[in-house]
Amino acid sequence: MEERPTPDPDRDQTAARARIEQQHTWVDLQVRRAMERGEFDHLPGAGKPIADLGAEHDPDWWVKRLVERERLVVLPPALQLRKDDATLDAALDELASEREARAFVEDFNARVIRARYTPVDGPPLITMPRDVEETLDAWRERRAARRTASVAAPAPHRRRWWRRRG
Repeated sequence: MEERPTPDPDRDQTAARARIEQQHTWVDLQVRRAMERGEFDHLPGAGKPIADLGAEHDPDWWVKRLVERERLVVLPPALQLRKDDATLDAALDELASEREARAFVEDFNARVIRARYTPVDGPPLITMPRDVEETLDAWRERRAARRTASVAAPAPHRRRWWRRRG
């Protein structure tokens, strides 16, 4: 039977230290080459001071910065549904077809019903599902009113290029 060499911890540590040194050298070389190519020029935040972390370190600092940078609004489900209910008609008015409008209202109703059957986290849910047919009838009336208003509005008078007065 062949004997295996006994592990030498000092030799293993020396080899690991050498690998780490080579890795640091390789990383430094890659960064130096990228700087020479100008890949770090014109990055967002260049020339600006690094924001102060304050006296206490917040482990969620990156989430807060993401929310601030992307202007995300994170509301409890009850408040988000109230907000969506208030803007539902305006959002429907931007849709072109009845099929899209119906799917939009049905999705809203599904979210309301889902929120009703989940445990309350935050303020109570007071938003009710919308009657799909009533909402679509109102959407059709608003769309017809917009169409008649656009037809009734006279087109602006355009002068022909050969009739311009100089």
